Amino acid sequence: RVREAVVSTQSTGDMMALVPACQITANYYAGFAYFMIRKYANTIQLYQHILGYMQRTKQFFQNRSFQAEDINKKNDQMLALLAIANTFCPLRLDESVNIQIKEKQGEKVNRLQHDRDMTVYDDLFFSGCPKFLSPVVSENPTPFGTSGPRGLQLQVFKAEVEQQRLIPTLRSFLKLYTSIPISKLAKFLDMNENEVRCCLMAFKHKKEIARGDNVDQTTLDIDFYVDKDMIHISDTKIARHYGDYYVQQVLKLKESNKLILGSALSRPGPQQSV
Repeated sequence: RVREAVVSTQSTGDMMALVPACQITANYYAGFAYFMIRKYANTIQLYQHILGYMQRTKQFFQNRSFQAEDINKKNDQMLALLAIANTFCPLRLDESVNIQIKEKQGEKVNRLQHDRDMTVYDDLFFSGCPKFLSPVVSENPTPFGTSGPRGLQLQVFKAEVEQQRLIPTLRSFLKLYTSIPISKLAKFLDMNENEVRCCLMAFKHKKEIARGDNVDQTTLDIDFYVDKDMIHISDTKIARHYGDYYVQQVLKLKESNKLILGSALSRPGPQQSV
């Protein structure tokens, strides 16, 4: 319902849609709410939409210096959260959004995907999360401990990261096969068969939660089911879309033409001798 409320304001011409900074902020908080309830697919959809909007209208913000700093900060925060969400729930990202993530968070994303560095999650979470306020008034100046409400939210997030710790490795093995015995997968993971069954159930559970509402099932990268001691995998190969890349290059060409024309018009002409 959070996303429906935000999208409705964009389509019905509500007051919030007339103020770009307000619209961007509302989408940022709605996406973060989805992120914290583990609906990562909805977070990705929402952030892709608003980041594309910001990319198309960035010339408008550059002319308003009092908004540019806050808008750029929201852009970086959404990219950080989007990098985490796409690690937990891999979906096909728009080419323009993918380029921004590589430019801003490329090194950290590589450490997440290849080194499984858990400290990177903390850095990205702190970079992307908003400021947290205490919901209660207490005589104790630190009712949530020395770390405050922000530390409490980090603990909740780290618990989710711990639950997701083996899922990327499990996904990488499953994508190599169309069917594999549980005993063979257990040897690969250096675990017993019961632990592997628990991991598979956790993977299935997390995938269903992360899918969220109104998300196309075909956008998810992998699906599987267990029949007795055999795992059957249905790998969904996501077709590459070249249209996004083409549109992005056209927009860059238009911006380059504007800069060239602007510099040509501002250049003083040759002085005529009297």
